[in-house]
Amino acid sequence: MTMHAAEAALIHELPKEAINDLPLRAYGGPVHVVDSDRGLEGAIHRLRTERVLGFDTETRPAFQRGVSYLPALLQLASAEAVWLFHLQRITYPNVLWDLLSDPHHLKVGVSLEYDVKQLQLLSPFEPAGFADLVTLSAPLGYKAAGLRTLAGNLLGFRISKGPKTSNWERLPLSQAQVIYAATDAWVGRELYLKLKAEGDGKG
Repeated sequence: MTMHAAEAALIHELPKEAINDLPLRAYGGPVHVVDSDRGLEGAIHRLRTERVLGFDTETRPAFQRGVSYLPALLQLASAEAVWLFHLQRITYPNVLWDLLSDPHHLKVGVSLEYDVKQLQLLSPFEPAGFADLVTLSAPLGYKAAGLRTLAGNLLGFRISKGPKTSNWERLPLSQAQVIYAATDAWVGRELYLKLKAEGDGKG
């Protein structure tokens, strides 16, 4: 892409105040919560029918110095539905970890390097097939790094950050947590498709 095209993209980036004025959207499709080994095989079988999967994780927040937690939830979005995996309710190694090591299935989201490193603390795996939206958006002229900002600029809506600091280890998850977690993974996939369309269009 030429420098002129990159500068044009930057002109269209919305300031934070403008993003706050955008309509709020949330994922409204099917959501499947996997909180035991029993549903794991079927979920991964359905996810493997798609090449591009929206990816995100959620971790219980720590409010004390020196206290930290491992990821509690992993979200994967397909065109069909979103799956939420309770990571502390399944055993390792497993078919979910196999999918995270499969280069033929693209997992897309933001801050993937950190998320992957945290997941490896649960059980070692060799990550493959990950694509960070920040890296993909930069050549097109977008300098925003967060999922919310990218959604505002590329998709024209804002997403809620309300339940971000809730307890993701709780079982069952609240309805607000389910919607929030599913939305983040869904938006990641939508952003990837939008970025790919923009990149292909610019040649």
